[in-house]
Amino acid sequence: MRDTAGVLLDTADPHLVEEIRQEIEDPGDCWIADLHVWRIGPDAHAAILSVTANPGVDLVTIRERLKPVHELAHITIERHAAA
Repeated sequence: MRDTAGVLLDTADPHLVEEIRQEIEDPGDCWIADLHVWRIGPDAHAAILSVTANPGVDLVTIRERLKPVHELAHITIERHAAA
C-alpha cells in the first residue's frame, strides 16, 4: 500500500532529485526553474525539467548531462535563455 501511495501521490526519491540538480546546475551555466520526477516502473523514472541556460548550452548538452542518471527512462526538457 505504501509503494502504491507513493506512485499515486507523485513522490520522488529526494536523492534522485538532488542528483538531477547537481548534474544540470554544477557546471554553473544552467539553473532548474521547475523539476518534476515520478516513478514509471520498478527502477525507472520520468522527469520534466524547465531549465534556464546561458547561450551556448543547448538541449543536447543538457540531455547529455543527465546520462549518468540511469534511473531516468524518459526526460522532457524545456529550455529558456538566460536574460
